[in-house]
Amino acid sequence: MSLDELEYVGFWPRVGAALIDTVLTCLIIWPILSLIYPDYWVSERMVQGPADVLLSWVLPAVAVLLFWIKRQATPGKMAIGARIVDARTGAAASPLQLLIRYLGYFPAALLLLIGLIWVAFDPRKQGWHDKLAGTVVVRRKGGNTEPVHFDAGPN
Repeated sequence: MSLDELEYVGFWPRVGAALIDTVLTCLIIWPILSLIYPDYWVSERMVQGPADVLLSWVLPAVAVLLFWIKRQATPGKMAIGARIVDARTGAAASPLQLLIRYLGYFPAALLLLIGLIWVAFDPRKQGWHDKLAGTVVVRRKGGNTEPVHFDAGPN
């Protein structure tokens, strides 16, 4: 598929994809945390222990990066037919780009989420995390949810 057949994915579809990913993550992690830490939901402590850090921070980061590397998308992005690609070539983003993109969520979320909301106003629908990593989120024109396969040809 050529870049001419693709469109940048905007703010609201990406919010929907993030909600899908969040619900799936919570459905997996919360029951496990509740078993390990019976008072998890009533405790005033921010972090309950090592398993909390592992399940709440490390596991989601690893899962997201693996999905991005293997599928160019998380389940939420797959549900809307979106893929993360290199902004210059349209080819799959490199693992380093994807790591930078993930880490870029943190500064993008600071200052009232402005770096994430930026997607709504940017011509290429890039958040700060995308700009840092040199990535864009695309899908077939018209929002088609069929899988996207890219040619590695010239731009």
